[in-house]
Amino acid sequence: MRKIIVIPVTNNLLSAHFGHCEQFYFATVCGSKIEKEEMITPPVHEPGLYPKWVKDHGGQLVITGGMGPKAVSLFDANNVEVVAGAPSEAPRTIVEKYLAGTLETSENSCHHEKK
Repeated sequence: MRKIIVIPVTNNLLSAHFGHCEQFYFATVCGSKIEKEEMITPPVHEPGLYPKWVKDHGGQLVITGGMGPKAVSLFDANNVEVVAGAPSEAPRTIVEKYLAGTLETSENSCHHEKK
């Protein structure tokens, strides 16, 4: 089954805060193999924009270091799964670890207050 995994990237590493990244890494995977990789520069960040933008680009799973609760709920509303607390590593490495079942996550590094 094909799946598109999306990772926010700054300086070629997973961005610690989802909404402040420079680009998004999109990996199309099938089973345990990466079939296609691309970096896409997103539009200027506005609250609530990225969940729909990611979904419109085919994203089904976002792996991030940190993401506020409102963004998580917007991704949920767009049927995009979120894995938070990933380490700041190269995006391909993160996807490979995720596919192998060895990705270790910690606490979500974003602590925005719920409003």
